[in-house]
Amino acid sequence: MKSDPTESGRIELIDVARGIALVAMTIYHFTWDLEFFGWIVQGTTLQSGWVWFARCIASSFIFLVGVSLVLAHHDGVRWRSFAKRLVMLILAAAAISVVTNFAVPGGFIFFGILHGIALFSLLGILFVRLHWALPLAAGVLVLVVENTFSNDVFSQPIFWWVGLAPTDPPSNDYVPLFPWFAAALFGIAATKIALQQNWLAKLQNWKAPDIINKPLGFIGRHSLLYYLVHQPILMAAIWCFTAVAGPPDATPSFMAMCERQCTVSNGKAYCASYCGCVVDGFKSGSVFQPFLEGKATLENNETIRSVINQCSVESD
Repeated sequence: MKSDPTESGRIELIDVARGIALVAMTIYHFTWDLEFFGWIVQGTTLQSGWVWFARCIASSFIFLVGVSLVLAHHDGVRWRSFAKRLVMLILAAAAISVVTNFAVPGGFIFFGILHGIALFSLLGILFVRLHWALPLAAGVLVLVVENTFSNDVFSQPIFWWVGLAPTDPPSNDYVPLFPWFAAALFGIAATKIALQQNWLAKLQNWKAPDIINKPLGFIGRHSLLYYLVHQPILMAAIWCFTAVAGPPDATPSFMAMCERQCTVSNGKAYCASYCGCVVDGFKSGSVFQPFLEGKATLENNETIRSVINQCSVESD
């Protein structure tokens, strides 16, 4: 008879894999925080490499949700433990929404990764006792629908969690049903195949060196707590550094933003000259910082209008 790794103990490799995903998430969030405080160029985390990095991190977390569901419930749903974990996820997700609504109202997290994991757990539990081909086919179907169908009906806030609107709503973390549930379904299918082939029992014998297992395995076993506390710690650390060192020079970020917008309809040489001229003009006219803070705009400040007009002529 095949051994059952869910009965004989945890699979260390899964905890370590989850820990690696948490470290990767921390790297991404630290970079986002540096951008938020102005220490690196605005728009850095919107570049394609960082976007794909973030997507890979989210996908790995959600894939592991599927893995964990099968390991915990493939021989019968343990409803009490499942409900306890689900309630914890819902409460944590709600806390994230409340906090970010006050901290970043323009991009607050109304359906981020914790919201997604709660929903995917609730839906995924329906697949854990089925043949592996069914969650695999369902995952493929989710991806096909997401890539071929959208409708303005899903642009209504009540349907934002679905993910089938023509454009994504603004949020700093958006993990809707389509396409992200596919990762959980693939995790379920892969784990059921692994159980069928007795691969997980073999993986249970894998032991990482303590220098890897102790830190990564520890945070992997306490992933929800780590997720909740890591970002406040990172932001507090950067805030304290900024308070001591003083605010960063906003010129590089402004130049990058200006040139990025300018090159949509103009050449790079023109935009470099134009944006450099604007920076110099704003600073000499004492409107650079008020402009960055939104207190001085093109509509309400004659100096800004004059500088922009002059720089447009000089750059031509």
